[in-house]
Amino acid sequence: MWCYRGGSISAEPRINDRIRVPEVRLVGPSGEQVGIVPLAKALELAQEYDLDLVEVAANARPPVCKLMDYGKFKYESAMKAREARKNQAHTVIKEMKLRPKIDPHDYDTKKGHVVRFLKQGDKVKITIMFRGREQSRPELGFRLLQRLANDVQDLGFIESNPKQDGRNMIMVLGPHKKKTEAMAEAREAQAARKADAKANPGKSQNLAEDQVDEDVVEASAETPAEAPAEA
Repeated sequence: MWCYRGGSISAEPRINDRIRVPEVRLVGPSGEQVGIVPLAKALELAQEYDLDLVEVAANARPPVCKLMDYGKFKYESAMKAREARKNQAHTVIKEMKLRPKIDPHDYDTKKGHVVRFLKQGDKVKITIMFRGREQSRPELGFRLLQRLANDVQDLGFIESNPKQDGRNMIMVLGPHKKKTEAMAEAREAQAARKADAKANPGKSQNLAEDQVDEDVVEASAETPAEAPAEA
């Protein structure tokens, strides 16, 4: 009777002497089909090519093995996985809070944040906060949300229509641009700036100083989802 005594089951494929079958279906270094050969012959060919014998399909009968540089294969696989994680797009919902009687300057500032979020491919949750007697005038919040949606319609759309939630009225805007597209454009823009700075070293310092100024302004104006700004 078989009994598992603990320990982790390795997800790594069996290689070289760890392969315990009488024969294998062998695939050559370039992907060519060698055919079914005895395990000893496959190991001999692996030594001849200075490669590893790697079991790539353990459930096949007989198992399929390939001649490869296993160390190089693991490294390339890790790099591909890292690149995939780097390019993976995560859905982010930013939040912007406004008052129904917001003044024009504050409205323009808030709208600027919403525009930036949508350009980045993020969703934006817009919350209108009512206080005191304002709660008896929900139409003020509705009109403000409609105005904002119209102002940014080139960048986003109404994903969730305005609805009352206690003292607040909420609307969600979705970006026309996918997050992956926004990330790709941002990388291209960054690469273009680096190339321009390299080609024109005389103005690279000015560009760097301007970028620092922009970063400071954006950092001070940034409205993270966890701590939304209020008008």
